[in-house]
Amino acid sequence: MTARRATLIGASAILLWSTLALLTTLTGPIPPFEIEAVAFAVAGLVGIVWMAARGRSPWSALRQPPVAWLLGVGGLFGYHFLYFLALKSAPAAEANLINYLWPLLIVLFAGLLPGERLGRRQVLGALVGLAGTSLLVTGGRGIAIDPAYLPGFLAAAGAAVTWGAYSTLSRLLGAVPTDAVAFFCLATAALSALCHWGLEATVAPDAGQWTLLTLMGLGPVGAAFFVWDIGMKKGDIHTLGALSYATPLLSTLLLILAGRAQPSGVVAASCLLIIAGAVIASWKPRRA
Repeated sequence: MTARRATLIGASAILLWSTLALLTTLTGPIPPFEIEAVAFAVAGLVGIVWMAARGRSPWSALRQPPVAWLLGVGGLFGYHFLYFLALKSAPAAEANLINYLWPLLIVLFAGLLPGERLGRRQVLGALVGLAGTSLLVTGGRGIAIDPAYLPGFLAAAGAAVTWGAYSTLSRLLGAVPTDAVAFFCLATAALSALCHWGLEATVAPDAGQWTLLTLMGLGPVGAAFFVWDIGMKKGDIHTLGALSYATPLLSTLLLILAGRAQPSGVVAASCLLIIAGAVIASWKPRRA
């Protein structure tokens, strides 16, 4: 597989993640850890069925070194745990803004990997994308940092570091097959269920909500992690990091199309900045 194709495959995760906010709003009162438990369980089970259908043994994917389990489960579950904790402990706009430092961290961390080089163009593109995301998340109104929300801000920062580290360190575990992500999802589902039982009240989903949870497990909380693994291991990490800033933008656009958000000049300006950042970071001038 070429690096270009792997990058395109990895970029499809961004499209899938952009549907998560809309699907989550449609699930109504179902609490977040219950959503994650069900969706990750669907993702893991579908991954195992997919392996079996293609003649690959699920058990060979299950047998991975401890470091792979630590990174896989720590990345998937650790990120979501810290993100939900941040949203419960700090205002959503500020927490989201800090959380969306992870695309910039991917670009920066990637420069430390063997065989990779961090250039000024990648850093500039990531910063321009961060500016666009900041504008989108804050609505152009700025933010007020209240020390009372420090635990939530720290949790959001931890979420950003966790996902940035998980994404880039996956490159060092290229020998771990993407099929193993199915079992990382099942472990994440089990840990999310424990958090749900300990922290939340169960809401019994109706037929429509079960359909939405299944779609989440097939898409933004399922296939997205498999294709992202391919992109991180075999694609252009710098480009994928910069393109990741499109996630909140595409998510907002979908909410607007669904009538759950309003279009504005802020969204348009954010769009231009995020696109500009991605172009700057991924631009490769022709050699003479």
